Amino acid sequence: MRRLVIGLVAGAAILVAACTPNVTVENTGTEGSAASGIAVSGRGEVFGTPDTLEMSFGVSVLRPTVKQAVTDAAALADQLISTLESSGVASDDVQTANYSIYPEYDYSSDERRLLGYRVSNTVTAKIRDIDAAGSVIDAAVGGVGDEIQVSGVSFSIEDDEELIAAARDAAWEDARSKAQQLADLAGLTLGNAVMISESVAGTPPQPLYREAFDEAGAMSVETPIEAGQQQVAVTLQVRFETN
Repeated sequence: MRRLVIGLVAGAAILVAACTPNVTVENTGTEGSAASGIAVSGRGEVFGTPDTLEMSFGVSVLRPTVKQAVTDAAALADQLISTLESSGVASDDVQTANYSIYPEYDYSSDERRLLGYRVSNTVTAKIRDIDAAGSVIDAAVGGVGDEIQVSGVSFSIEDDEELIAAARDAAWEDARSKAQQLADLAGLTLGNAVMISESVAGTPPQPLYREAFDEAGAMSVETPIEAGQQQVAVTLQVRFETN
């Protein structure tokens, strides 16, 4: 969530904190002047199609010795990463997320029995071509085989500036409409905004699930992935002067 706070009072010095995620602009005017007027909340919501998919891909092997488990896991992880990159995932978009080694036991009898050593290696991959996501998953499964693990589907909109601007416009219209109605009811004249506080949030998209079929009506081999829609919402807290 991003937060932007703006305070506006005429005839005052302006202090701007820039180049940080949180930006504050304050004007210092007559003491108590910002406390008068009408304070309202406005909200704007827009929807967009996610342009990025992030998933976790991993290998998990169980072998009699640590050395063999480490060696086999490393070979499979190299194969996994190579397959992801050859499927169109940029090398900068592949990052190691977890690596673990631990003994695994069988507790089904009175005495525990060592089964071997489990080595797991997980990477996160950012897929920027969502239409190709299904083929990327299928290629990774085919390249690694039965010891692959796939989890954690997460969609996002990386280029969201236009959506935020549209939601902000809607939030401003909502806030000003409320303030104007309150001013009319109170017999007041609505003035300028003297304080604006903004919050921006995005909700996870609602994935669309479907079954994929070929022209003959048989199930398609490729894994179907649908991005759905993601909401971008802007909330404005605005205080207006009144006369």
